[in-house]
Amino acid sequence: MSEIKSHYRNCNICEAMCGLDISYQNGQIIAIKGDQLDPFSQGYNCPKALALEDFYTDKDRLKTPIKRTAEGWQAISWDDAFSEIVDKFKHIQQQHGKNALAVYLGNPNAHSLGNALFLKPFMKSLGTLNRFSSASADQLPHHVAANFMFGAGMLIPVSDIDRTDFMLIIGANPVVSNGSMMTAPNVIGRLKAIQKRGGKVVVVDPRKTRTAKIADQHVFIRPEKDAFLLLALIHCVFAHNKVNIRHLSDKVDGLGDIENLVRDYSPQVVSPLVGIEVEVIETLSAQMLAADSAVCYSRMGASTQSFGGICLWLTNVLNIITGNFDRAGGAMFPQPAFDLLRNHQAGHKSSFGQHQSRVRKLPFFNGEFPVAALAEEIQTPGEGQIRSIITIAGNPVLSAPSGHKLAEAFSELEYMVSIDIYLNETTQYADIILPGTTGVENSHFDIFFNSFSVRNTVKYSAPLFEKHSEQRGDWQILKEIAARMLNVPADDPMQQITPEMILDMELKKGPYGKQGMSLQTLIDNPHGIDIGPLMPCLSERIKTANGNIDLFPQVYQDDLPRLQAFMTQTTRDNQYPFDLISRRLVKSHNTWTQNSERLIKGKNPCTLEMHPQDAQKLGAHTGQQVIVSSAVGEIKIDIVITDDVQPGVVTMPQGWGHNQPDTKMSVAATQPGVSINDLTDAKRVDMLTGNAAFNGTPVAIKLA
Repeated sequence: MSEIKSHYRNCNICEAMCGLDISYQNGQIIAIKGDQLDPFSQGYNCPKALALEDFYTDKDRLKTPIKRTAEGWQAISWDDAFSEIVDKFKHIQQQHGKNALAVYLGNPNAHSLGNALFLKPFMKSLGTLNRFSSASADQLPHHVAANFMFGAGMLIPVSDIDRTDFMLIIGANPVVSNGSMMTAPNVIGRLKAIQKRGGKVVVVDPRKTRTAKIADQHVFIRPEKDAFLLLALIHCVFAHNKVNIRHLSDKVDGLGDIENLVRDYSPQVVSPLVGIEVEVIETLSAQMLAADSAVCYSRMGASTQSFGGICLWLTNVLNIITGNFDRAGGAMFPQPAFDLLRNHQAGHKSSFGQHQSRVRKLPFFNGEFPVAALAEEIQTPGEGQIRSIITIAGNPVLSAPSGHKLAEAFSELEYMVSIDIYLNETTQYADIILPGTTGVENSHFDIFFNSFSVRNTVKYSAPLFEKHSEQRGDWQILKEIAARMLNVPADDPMQQITPEMILDMELKKGPYGKQGMSLQTLIDNPHGIDIGPLMPCLSERIKTANGNIDLFPQVYQDDLPRLQAFMTQTTRDNQYPFDLISRRLVKSHNTWTQNSERLIKGKNPCTLEMHPQDAQKLGAHTGQQVIVSSAVGEIKIDIVITDDVQPGVVTMPQGWGHNQPDTKMSVAATQPGVSINDLTDAKRVDMLTGNAAFNGTPVAIKLA
């Protein structure tokens, strides 16, 4: 028997980039623990890392292509699968046009080195505009704000959590998520460090989350009212003549326009809308201004709602006018070794609004349409109707709004392909499923999340286990389909390019290339390399045409009347008296960790939390099953009574629902839980960005 060895890599399940020390022997994983020598995570990791082993050993996992037949799913060779797929795609596009073929990209693509590098040429080979992804169910407001304020969608300011003295967290639960658009392993330790050095953490959320429970203060707010609170906080800064742009005084345009805007949003006006006392709003503003350094961090609750675009814009405005932008302890730009903006020209014309979705006219941005439009684009007849799709590492039937409607749409397609290691709620509608390698069989480098990291670090990991001869990596699948779509011969030199070749080139051409940064440097340092804390760098990073921050872009001016109309809305549909919001679980990450038996075993966490006052009126008790209905769907779920939520608000986890009856998986057959997105309405979106509005769904509740 061979000796037990160690393999070091970053966990690629969530955004935190936790370093792992994986013990293995004879092709089997013995243990997964935090890497004590990782300079970023320093030994921290969460339970989700166990899923890397579970995915690798799962008996339900697919390793070779399968095809739907009249007799059921049957194995098919890679060559036959590729030949059929390309023939079908070409035929459908010849009959109905290039855009008759669509692509859906799931969350794991952002965590895959190969996919991140090869999706662009893959999309080019298909020639379709119809790309959809999980980004529009999550983070589009962040990218749109970065695009219009700073000149590039990936130029997203990150909270300098390790040096701030006051952190205002709006609609986020980073203790559970380990950040999100803020890559930060061990957030709980980092937040406690703020308190230990005499700082303060305040959470504003409709639910008293795990983050709120360790914070110095928790403030309840009504769902979808965050924009009004932000306007009131900005109003206070101007009203008390406390605007302080610091070193950016000649780098900010539109300050006077912001002052004029917020005059009408005093705490006195906003208080009844948000459900927060005037004194509390004024104190929050005063505390942020009094701190030596401060930062406002807004996330899912602020992003995935009807006014997500405005919320993330105003979050940036608040950080800028309080003197906490491009400054230690405030909101700062990372400087990653693999710089996604290396070739981004200042003043580059954005793709925002260049196209609109065919049915509802939702905006096109960053090369894609909002996923909330996908079902209607499939089911609505006419020129440009989607007739075929390829889904890549995604399960939108569970993760997209009105997921059950999307399932209906998939069943009506002429042809569907899925690149996925599982037969699940989405891939069950495919004609062919192509399984890639996963986790420990892949090399890994975090291209995207180093761009959101609270510290500049860099790390590469080779595969722990080599794939078997019958397996293909996702990027190899993408490259093969692209080559066949374009009739590129197998011996073409471009076909020899690997992710590592591109990575090495980008590292050498990146900001640390002159200091010797390369792939070999990272191989020689398997625990990773600490480059250092975030540094002021706005002048070098900003990509606007004039090099200045645009504090009040036209797109937000145009969207404000919609917010103002919402402000004066006095009636509510009494048929749906509750606001439904989602919640996050430590052992869960969207839909894909639900395939790990160790992460789903035990007590059912997929419950509906309700305030005691509401439960008393309903006559319900903890453990009782209730029926939750919305304008688009209905589910049955167990109730938990708790004062962690405010009256009129109910909450349930996201990413569940793997027990749908048509899915043929052993884990799915035994797993509890229903999908929140059978209640969310695809018609509820942030009209500015197109992002799905998951939070604040109006629902009714009755005893089952």
